[in-house]
Amino acid sequence: MINVAILGYGTVGSGVYEVIKTNNAIINKKAGQEVNIKYVLDLRDFPGDPVEDVLVHDYDTILNDDEVEVIAEVMGGVEPAYTFVKSALMKGKSVCTSNKELVAKHGPELIEIAREHGRNFFFEASCGGGIPIIRPLIECITADDVQEIVGILNGTTNYILTKMSREGLAFDTVLKEAQDLGYAERNPAADIEGFDACRKIAILASVVYGKNVDFEDVYTEGITKITDVDFKYANKIGYSVKLFGKAMKTDGKIYAYVAPVMINQEHPLFAVNDVFNGIMVKGNVLGDVMFYGSGAGKLPTASAVVSDMVDAIKHLNDNVLIDWSSDKLELTDIKNSEKKFFVRMSGDADEQKAAVEKAFGSVEIIRLDDVSGEFAFITDSMTEGKYEEAAKAFENIITRIRIEM
Repeated sequence: MINVAILGYGTVGSGVYEVIKTNNAIINKKAGQEVNIKYVLDLRDFPGDPVEDVLVHDYDTILNDDEVEVIAEVMGGVEPAYTFVKSALMKGKSVCTSNKELVAKHGPELIEIAREHGRNFFFEASCGGGIPIIRPLIECITADDVQEIVGILNGTTNYILTKMSREGLAFDTVLKEAQDLGYAERNPAADIEGFDACRKIAILASVVYGKNVDFEDVYTEGITKITDVDFKYANKIGYSVKLFGKAMKTDGKIYAYVAPVMINQEHPLFAVNDVFNGIMVKGNVLGDVMFYGSGAGKLPTASAVVSDMVDAIKHLNDNVLIDWSSDKLELTDIKNSEKKFFVRMSGDADEQKAAVEKAFGSVEIIRLDDVSGEFAFITDSMTEGKYEEAAKAFENIITRIRIEM
């Protein structure tokens, strides 16, 4: 028998407890021994809940119990999670987490501490919820030079954008509905401003390229400026709007960003809708491979955490190599990356086309019958820097959205 502990009995923590109890026979078989939840840590009490039998309020009870071999950290936030996880690893306990904030900020340090003590720090659930992506990157896609990793990494924003596209609703209306349904927090900034996706793409890029990508260096733009009119244009030309997190290698330089993009029906991520996530990896030998599933939610995320716990049990005194050093990966300025742009502009298209083409080069004009006083156009491929310089000549640009091909 092996004893484990769970830090936090919120949404994910209660899910971890439920998964282990519900699928106990399957989990024991795959772990090679009985998995026993000895402790669950939380500041609250849960009268009438079966967890009462193992509930503790003092972390030191878990830390100082040598019988506890593996810990699931599902508290969220950087502190006290960082202090708890670091001390557990230094005590020779393996830790599995779903905490993207913790991993993005302290990942390489915690990986190194785990290595020094012959244990493991696993974080499968930190990026794709229930989607297996970290382990495939570490163990399966090892013969390739990864050229690109791109994904729809946040279920809340994907739900909002899908709803706006299908029903023509305004952003604020759909956000409120998402909050009422529990898909968005009362303070939704981490999701709608792109911060959640930013941390996830930083983690994924760090795992892919082996050096630390500081999430604060990743260009990040949320979806708050996307409107129902943008979707009218997108639907007319057969495009969809998604929030992408992307890291790519071009001529030996690494770019990373989070931003709304337009994609057409030929793009593999076009059909990833509602609260689902999709992640695509492009290798120089393998080509494209895609991972799709529930990117969040109680049980999908808990399933990924428990899978990590099983892996930690199977490698109890055997550190699994994760190539993510503390050396900083310097990202190239996004202004040097190339793409097409969708641009909305007030005024008359015929009157302004000459000036637009003088600044941006050849463009494709788009008009809507039910929208007056404005038009849109799609540029040819250009660098972000060149677009910004061209845009300075116009004070009537309403919005611009990048186009991913």
